[in-house]
This record gives sequence, C-alpha cells and structure tokens, in this order.
Amino acid sequence: MHISYYNHKATLDIMPKIGVLLINLGTPDDPSVKAVGKYLKEFLMDFRVIDKPAWLRHILVKGLIVPFRSRASAKLYKQLWTEEGSPLKHYGYKLAEGVQNQLGEDFHIELAMRYQSPSIKSAIDKLIKAQVDELVVFPLFPQYASSSTGSAHEEVMKVLSKQLIIPPVRMVNSYPTDPRMIKIYADNGRKLNLDDYDHVLFSFHGLPERHLRDADITQSHCQRVENCCSISCEANKLCYSNQCHRTAHAIAEDLGLKKDQYSISYQSRLGRDPWVKPYTDKVLEERHKVHGDKKILVFCPAFVSDCLETTIEISVEYQEEFEEFGGDHVQLVPSLNDNPEWIKTVAEMVKENSVLAV
Repeated sequence: MHISYYNHKATLDIMPKIGVLLINLGTPDDPSVKAVGKYLKEFLMDFRVIDKPAWLRHILVKGLIVPFRSRASAKLYKQLWTEEGSPLKHYGYKLAEGVQNQLGEDFHIELAMRYQSPSIKSAIDKLIKAQVDELVVFPLFPQYASSSTGSAHEEVMKVLSKQLIIPPVRMVNSYPTDPRMIKIYADNGRKLNLDDYDHVLFSFHGLPERHLRDADITQSHCQRVENCCSISCEANKLCYSNQCHRTAHAIAEDLGLKKDQYSISYQSRLGRDPWVKPYTDKVLEERHKVHGDKKILVFCPAFVSDCLETTIEISVEYQEEFEEFGGDHVQLVPSLNDNPEWIKTVAEMVKENSVLAV
C-alpha cells in the first residue's frame, strides 16, 4: 500500500527522515497469570483472530479461554522467560537497534507489538513526534495472513486515522521467498548437519481452514482444487498456506533436499474448528510409526524470532510427544533472531520499500 502526498521537505532539498515501524505479534509483559491473561484477552478478542460475532467471541474468550488457559499458559511462559525477559521482545529490540545502525540517522526505527507493549500507537506517536516524512510499515511475518499482517495493517491505519498529519505510508505485505531470508534459514539448518537427521519438517503456525477459504477472492480454488495450497495462481496469491509452501520449497531447494526428504505441517491449533492440515504432531507421529524416523530436524519459518511456539511447543512439548511415539529427537533450527545477516536483510528491504530512501 502506498499513500503519498506533496512533500515540502523533499522539494526544499532537505534530507528526508524516514520512519520505520517493525511489528511483531506480541508477548505478555511478564509470565504471571495476570499478565498472560491480559495478553490472551487482547489477542483473542481481535476479530481477525477469532472471526466470530462479538457477543460469541466475548463469551469464548473472556468466559472460557482466558479463565481456563491463563494459568497453564503462564507456566509455559515461565519456561520461556530468560534474564532478558521475553525472547520475542528481546530479539525485536536487538533487530530494531541493528537496523537503526545499518540505516543511520536519516531513518528512525521503532519496534511495536500488535498486542501489548510496546503498542503500535506508542510507536507511531514517537514517529509522528520525530516528524518523519515517510512511514515504512514492516510486519515481521514473512507470509501474509489476515490474523497477523492484516491485523497489524488495520491497527496502523486506525491509529493513523486519528493523527492530524499523516505522512506518506508504505506497507510491506509479505516476503515469503525473499532469497536473502531463505539463505539465512538454510544456513542455520546447515550448521546442524542435515545428514544426522532422518527427515526435515517445516512447521508453520496454523490457521482455521475458513481463513484460507475467505482469502480466495475467486471462491473457486481454495479446497476446491486438488493440492490447492501447493499451486500458485491468481486466486491464492495472498493465501497464507500457499506462501508457507513457497517458503518451505525455497529453503528445501537451497538445502538441496529432494521432495521425499521433507514435509510441511502446521502447529498451534486452537479450538474445535478444522485448521489447515497436516498437523505437526500428527506428522511427527507418522514419521516414526510409518517411516521409522528417529531424528527430525524442524524449521519454523513463520517465526522470525524464537518464541513460545518454537522454544517450548516444538523443543519441549513435541519432543516429549515424539519420545512417546518411540522417536528419539526433535531438533529445532534456530530462527533468524538477531542474526547479523537478518538485520542487514531487513535494512535492505526497508530501503527497497521506501520511496524517499536514496
């Protein structure tokens, strides 16, 4: 999205100031039951996350999910927490600092979380106060989904709509196959020696199936065409699952993997509605019971920072399940985190998406 208007600084040959908003999903402020409940409430009350009528969403979230999940989720967050606090926020700040150093004083970088702190509003307030001449909105979600990138974009527009002065805005949509990003993921995998593993699994955050159907603007492709997610076409150019497939295939190609050496799956499902398949836990079970695999290498390329879904869900919970199935080891490939090459890549992508950058 590009919103532009007459820029007086540019016409006066004054070096423009470019604001950059890096957005990730969010994290509780601390691992207490109260803080986790507050985070879950804000996250799950978003219509783009749970697309139910407001009254039903209110009952589900505030009456059932938060009261019954907060305590259990808090225990998991306590396992995740480090001396630096939340890894998601820690790596987010390291990324913002690194991108700022890469781009220099002509740019103003702010980190924001879609839910909790630092909020999108607080970050935009700082950028407006700095009198930026352009705003580049950069969601840290490589694959587009209404519940992640779409929600972040909506919140940015909502906050900007209340500003008296709105700078030109450039919104980054998705970058599922950016070759620089793909290489970093692949290099992280290579460091773990692929020959030590029986199979490679690309596990992405799941979504309800209806979210994929709703993203098919033609209403003629999604779940109506065999292997619809693996076929790239006009109908699914913004399909989350198709973009996940493209990311996985690109990393696999970089690693030189054959088609039978890797699989694609989806994790973190919530509720009873059908979510996009196959499920990661089911794939792990099948890989051991049907194929006899003992060691699985797992990439999570929907997450640019390690977080609850990678460090705990994959490395702890799925490891325990895999052992129960009879397997030996589930090895998580570290995410991009504060990798210097990732910092450099984000800085380059910001400049590529800016109109005013020299």
